[in-house]
Amino acid sequence: MVSKKILTIRNLTKSYHTISSETLAIKDFSLTLFEGEFIVIVGPSGCGKSTILSILSGLLEPSSGEIIYHSQANSLTIGYMLQNDHLFPWRTILKNAILGLEIQGRATQDNIDKVKRQLEMYGLGKFINSYPNQLSGGMRQRAALIRTLAINPDIFLLDEPFSALDYQTRLAVSEDIVSILKKEKKTVIMITHDLNEAISMASKVIVISKRPGKIIDAHEIQLSSEGESMLDKRKAPEFMDYYNQIWKELDVHVE
Repeated sequence: MVSKKILTIRNLTKSYHTISSETLAIKDFSLTLFEGEFIVIVGPSGCGKSTILSILSGLLEPSSGEIIYHSQANSLTIGYMLQNDHLFPWRTILKNAILGLEIQGRATQDNIDKVKRQLEMYGLGKFINSYPNQLSGGMRQRAALIRTLAINPDIFLLDEPFSALDYQTRLAVSEDIVSILKKEKKTVIMITHDLNEAISMASKVIVISKRPGKIIDAHEIQLSSEGESMLDKRKAPEFMDYYNQIWKELDVHVE
């Protein structure tokens, strides 16, 4: 079945200006996003990956180019998860999870009950009255994800969401997050520096160049792994082929 087109980005360009200079962050970035896709963007540090997400989330205005929303309302709800969980320490986990609903004026009892069910479903049911400092880093990230899920976004933007975690926790949490997003049938654009993570999570990996960031290549990821876990996928015979090719493309463009 052909997936529905959800978003088109055409020739997106962003320059940052100061009194004395101009920095071109991204140039002619174009991408078509389909419903249910899990796209991961990789590229060298400072290449404009976070700038792309900031533009899509509405935090920044592009210098030129256009973003086309393929919806009846000509707009989409965007959920944005940053590197840190940004849970408020004075609010319980439940209160943190419904924050977006409160901001939107949608904190009805039905919606709060739905959030409670999601917290229960994803292993946080016993901690709804706990505070963030009482939870592990992985549990905090799950709470942050459920807070974003609560507003039912059309597109999830993930900006290095596991970078603050140690390696072992990162593996476990990334597995949890991918499982939840796929179970909820969400469309995702994520950025990461970890190629293992990118290839094992993505349906498509987009490689962009050093600044100004533009697309070098796009890899449709198809792994013939025996299991569905990220560790199983890393054992697939095609995994290293993707890794070596993407690493070669990145290596050429690292200063």
